Amino acid sequence: MYRQGIKDFPYFLSVGSLAEMATRKDRVCVLNILGGESRQVTPTSHAFSGGNVVFGTSPGRAGERLKTAGGDIPVYNNVREGLAAGHCFNTGVVYLPPTGVRDGVAELIRVNSDLQKIVIITEKIAVHDAREIRAMAQANGVDVIGGNCLGVADSWNRVRIGGALGGDHPEESLLRGSIAIFSNSGGFTTTIAQYLATAGWGTTTLISSGKDVYIHYAARDFAHAFGADERSRAAVLYVEPGGYYEQGVAWSKPVVACVVGRWKSKLTRAVGHAGAMAGSGDSAEDKERWFMEAFGVDGLFTPERPVVSAKGAVVTNIADIPAALSAVMALNDRTPDFAPRGSLSLKPWIANDQGLHLPPDLAMPAVTAPDPYAVQITALDRQVGAVVARQNMKDKSGASQMDPATQVTSVHGHSVLELALEPLEANFALPLVHEIASANDRAMLDIAVAAEVNLVGDPILVAADAARDAGNAPNAVMAAAAAIVGPKRVARTLACTRALIDLFAHSGLRDGRDESFDTSKIICDASTRDLFFATEAETADPRPEAMLAAMEARGAKSAFLKYLGDLGGRLSRDAILAAIAMTIAWGPLMRKRISRLTAETLPWYLRLYGVMVGATIPGEHHQSGSLWGISRDERFGRWTMADLCFLAMTGKKPSTAEALPLQMLVGLLISNGPGAISAQGAKGAVSADGPQTPGRVQINKAIVGFLTHTGYSHGGNGFEGMAFLLEQFKGAELTEPTDPDHGVDLKGMATAFAKRYRREKAEAKELGAEVRALPGVHHPVFKGKPVNHDPRERFIAEFMAQQGQYNIFHAFYRELVQALHDEGASPYVFCVNVDAVIAALLLGLLWPDYQAGRLNERDLERAAFTVFLYGRMIGAAAEIDDHLNRGRNMDTRAAASACSFVV
Repeated sequence: MYRQGIKDFPYFLSVGSLAEMATRKDRVCVLNILGGESRQVTPTSHAFSGGNVVFGTSPGRAGERLKTAGGDIPVYNNVREGLAAGHCFNTGVVYLPPTGVRDGVAELIRVNSDLQKIVIITEKIAVHDAREIRAMAQANGVDVIGGNCLGVADSWNRVRIGGALGGDHPEESLLRGSIAIFSNSGGFTTTIAQYLATAGWGTTTLISSGKDVYIHYAARDFAHAFGADERSRAAVLYVEPGGYYEQGVAWSKPVVACVVGRWKSKLTRAVGHAGAMAGSGDSAEDKERWFMEAFGVDGLFTPERPVVSAKGAVVTNIADIPAALSAVMALNDRTPDFAPRGSLSLKPWIANDQGLHLPPDLAMPAVTAPDPYAVQITALDRQVGAVVARQNMKDKSGASQMDPATQVTSVHGHSVLELALEPLEANFALPLVHEIASANDRAMLDIAVAAEVNLVGDPILVAADAARDAGNAPNAVMAAAAAIVGPKRVARTLACTRALIDLFAHSGLRDGRDESFDTSKIICDASTRDLFFATEAETADPRPEAMLAAMEARGAKSAFLKYLGDLGGRLSRDAILAAIAMTIAWGPLMRKRISRLTAETLPWYLRLYGVMVGATIPGEHHQSGSLWGISRDERFGRWTMADLCFLAMTGKKPSTAEALPLQMLVGLLISNGPGAISAQGAKGAVSADGPQTPGRVQINKAIVGFLTHTGYSHGGNGFEGMAFLLEQFKGAELTEPTDPDHGVDLKGMATAFAKRYRREKAEAKELGAEVRALPGVHHPVFKGKPVNHDPRERFIAEFMAQQGQYNIFHAFYRELVQALHDEGASPYVFCVNVDAVIAALLLGLLWPDYQAGRLNERDLERAAFTVFLYGRMIGAAAEIDDHLNRGRNMDTRAAASACSFVV
């Protein structure tokens, strides 16, 4: 039945005043009431409005009920069923998908002659459908609000219909006052109401018009109802580009118009709100001009230039709305509705500057949040370290990722190309503290690892030597050593670490290096004190004093060691290791960069680092007080980790020039991401123990998992590359591989080999045999282009060129890949991969020792394999720690359907 609309209005409009838009008499039917959005929003609307939703529809779910604090709402298959059950309503709310909105509106109109209003929440309704909806509504005397809106609300009547105006607690935002709001943005409708309250202005009726292509209840309709509403003294409009809805509207009362979206005129397609793309003459600038003409002002209102008239003002920032409205209302002799509530100044509840020194304007102190947030924030403040949500981490990582464009891996945001230029200690620390270690922390890392490398008298050395004597590769030797560094071997140092965290967690210490920090209020009970002191059985261990002396010699600072030193007893090596670990981890822990679990387990990794480096040194070189003839005091007090690693591979301390290539190789080799075979071995071992019960996870076993998943094909290619280079240069009269004037015909050598290799390939094809792979040449990732490159090799080449350095073996590899193409052995130029770089750089370093007979071919090949292991054990530590913190217990087995039997 058609109802008579507003007289003399150009089209049908039934709402004569904003006071009639949302009242306690309105009864609502919600289409798709059990949908995701409605299920969250409707219960709050129903309770706030005194129970205004009489029923909802959800096809196939008749008989269900939506529970709310204001009573349960029945659900029917369709509108007709709800009416047949005796329910009556005058307002429909539509949460249907875009393709179903037209039919939903048609159903509401067709079966309910009492229908007066429809609120459409759905966005991106087709223009064709919107036009049909408009025609049906006009023909049957029904007002439509939307689409893509959050409905309507009334602060006087305490009602909201459709959508989430006022949020989860509308009573906090919908404060009774004298200002009406009409907004293209649903979210900003609530925000504007909250902003107005800070200047003492409450609201009457709030209408979220939406900003789909078709706005059914537009500015002209609002202006009429606003003019007829005695409660509303002024209005605020939030306006976006697109459409001519606001042009030529006559405003009978003061208005503040906030026009946004100048940037959208530069777009070529709609974003955000579907209709918010300017056409011709309806941009943000155009709409600003319409309002300025209507209000009789010559510019925009800003705090610096408050342009207003008694008719209104135009702003472009919602933060300026309260001031503009107050200025307009003052010209109309109107005062605010109530005392101002709060302010729009930034009031951070939580502050974390991550240790940065910020300018005063940014370094704002945190304020106490209102309840219940204050209680939650207090609990967060008591939380030590980061908390990471657990998830299925199969083939995933939160530590490392590969850039698909460059195929270069990064670890905790640092590219391996960057890490190649960092000191080795910084790389060893990065996986576990997520930051590049400072000079102070690097010195302590040197000491911590040096204290674990000499394994004299330790069963670990017996196991490593036995594995070595059995002919095992370096990874198996290291695995034999790591297997013994089990939970009991580290139980005491981990207990010391936990005790230090408990003692200092809420002391206010922010920097573990701050020895000036007042520890007088940190009380240590007798049992905890005894935990830090050496036992009688440890009396003969000289390392604690040597470690402390090395700390002093290097000028390393530690608030934790100073605190322990003040306790008055002889500290154990476990306690010192724990204090070193805490000094390194404390800043990241307090900044919540790492979890408490990571900080607690750091000493285990440090001990494993030292043991694995030490295990690569044959047993006869481990002597009491010296390692390969180097005294304890010298190693603890001056040596770096690069020195120790070089010593383990070669038996001598490197020069600065020799240490740099080793550092770069280790940095480049840290990680290939979670898909690497070695990473899968490490992650699988953590998963097998169950990371959701961290206390069960054996970190040493996870390291063994990484080691057992490396070998001559994955990890040993540098080993094979070394053997290949030795074969090619056998008989070459080479004395200095770093001299460009070496006199060796590299191109001739490469061409000769390429011709032989081409013949090998042809013969193998005739026989149906496999062609031997060339170590250091080609890579399955870097292929398919006419000329291919491994970015890590390119990085090394460019660095060497910048430094004026030369390596004959690297140069030969480059000649080789070109010769293979030129002689027809390859359809394109292979890349020289990072395994070739390992072999070339190490052979260049060790060539003099090889020529002098101090190292044999086996030593050189083992060194190439070992340097890969040193790099990858850092990446494995990152994956282990990440999986321990982040991973769920998971089954990594392949599905039965993916397995097959091969005859």
